[in-house]
Amino acid sequence: MELDIIYQDEYLVAINKPSGLLVHRSEIDRHETRFALQLVRNQIGQRVYPVHRLDKPTSGVLLFARQPEIASQLVEQWRQRDVEKHYLAIVRGYMPEFTHLDYAMSPPVDKYAKHERVKPPQEAITDFMCLATTEIPVEIDKYPQSRYSLLDCRPFTGRKHQLRRHLKHLSHPIIGDARYGKGKHSRYFRDHLDAPRLLLHAWSLSMEHPVSGVSMTLVASPDRVFRQLLERFDWLNALPPALSETLQEAPHPSMDEWLYPDEDTGDLS
Repeated sequence: MELDIIYQDEYLVAINKPSGLLVHRSEIDRHETRFALQLVRNQIGQRVYPVHRLDKPTSGVLLFARQPEIASQLVEQWRQRDVEKHYLAIVRGYMPEFTHLDYAMSPPVDKYAKHERVKPPQEAITDFMCLATTEIPVEIDKYPQSRYSLLDCRPFTGRKHQLRRHLKHLSHPIIGDARYGKGKHSRYFRDHLDAPRLLLHAWSLSMEHPVSGVSMTLVASPDRVFRQLLERFDWLNALPPALSETLQEAPHPSMDEWLYPDEDTGDLS
């Protein structure tokens, strides 16, 4: 299965990473044999260098450099916070129209690392914009109706699981998040709404081209799971225009190839 390449030149290649695909080999899933790094390398016929990462269950824009020196330049842009990232998320409950959260977090303890220690909290900043809400007449938890929000999330820092942990802190966990979310709601979406994945999609990445210096924005279209929920909840008109334009074409076949709800166990039970 070839991946969806959304941008390529002699210096960069960007893909729309499917939910469930690891970026590179990891102890998260020791039995997995396919990784984005390997698949991109095979697809374009040369070695590539990851610039950033996405969690296994998160889909969306994933950027690679084609030379190590280009990767170093891009990493510096990340370090200087000159890169703007936007994520689409579906969360439990009604979120305010706008939320700015500056809430430091300790890095999650890696259960696969030997002698791992809890580290001091690190600065973590995110802006959340509520694009739309919905209420369905189903009692999932303790209320006769269940409410959900569609968010545009902009992280200013790049801490591990930042969006997932920030939204848990706000008591609006992402649907399908087996680690930080609410199991009853995630299971309902999986079993009744055909949504067996973490509903977090990295839809936009803006930066300066490392060679030309030209400002560029990479946009990744959501997969079938996300699209059918946007239609079901009548949220299509709430999407940012750049994202709406991507819905004119069908999702790339690779976007359904890996569908795991969680990077640890794949289990929402």
